[in-house]
Amino acid sequence: MFFLGLTISYFCGFMVVFSMRAHLLLTLFGMEFLMVILYLIMYMNFIIYGLEFYFLMLFLVMLVSEGSLSLSILVAMIRSHGNDMIGSLYMMLW
Repeated sequence: MFFLGLTISYFCGFMVVFSMRAHLLLTLFGMEFLMVILYLIMYMNFIIYGLEFYFLMLFLVMLVSEGSLSLSILVAMIRSHGNDMIGSLYMMLW
């Protein structure tokens, strides 16, 4: 029953990432939500199968570093463009 809830949450996270493409912050929230759900799924599988948790610590470190990197990209984008609209990035290509 718990895995069904995690699966539904994972698909809801995918829906958020693919539907909220206007603002970068909402997309980053969706990606962080997906990573936390993936962490919970891996944690539950490691408990069930009795595996060691060293990989989970490495995954958690990567999760934190990915979050800080995405926040720094968001801050740099807001400083340079004045907003977090992804559409303003496409205007720079022309």
